[in-house]
Amino acid sequence: MSRLKDLTGQRFGRLTVLQREGQSKNGNAKWLCKCDCGNLRVVDGYGLRTGQTVSCGCYRREQARKNILNKPVLTQNIGNWHILEKTWHPTSEDLRANNRSGITGVSYDRNQKRWVARLFFHGRYVLNTMYDRKESAIQARKDAEERYLKVK
Repeated sequence: MSRLKDLTGQRFGRLTVLQREGQSKNGNAKWLCKCDCGNLRVVDGYGLRTGQTVSCGCYRREQARKNILNKPVLTQNIGNWHILEKTWHPTSEDLRANNRSGITGVSYDRNQKRWVARLFFHGRYVLNTMYDRKESAIQARKDAEERYLKVK
């Protein structure tokens, strides 16, 4: 068994280790760190030592923003939500290539051996129910579309 290395005071990317915060489920030491942006985070020691964890998350957000702003195709469509409107709330007739049930939002759960009807609307599931019969799941999905998507 290896000895614990004290990382207190060391810097890893934007993080400065303040103190040990116990042990994770996999046996690695957890460390309380302060990021250059001021946030405190408890992180896995392995992630620190291998360079997988370099900030509280602020670095990733900055890089994502830069990547978006450096792609003209994305920047010209920022704010143009009509392009994505169809992909946010597809109706039961809008099938993806991997759809096996023939109806969007209806699938078969092999573990439960039941049909599931789902509709994700404004950031939450407004329909996520299991049915014994496929026809019942299809009807529930179409009813939810009428109610939430105003599809007739």
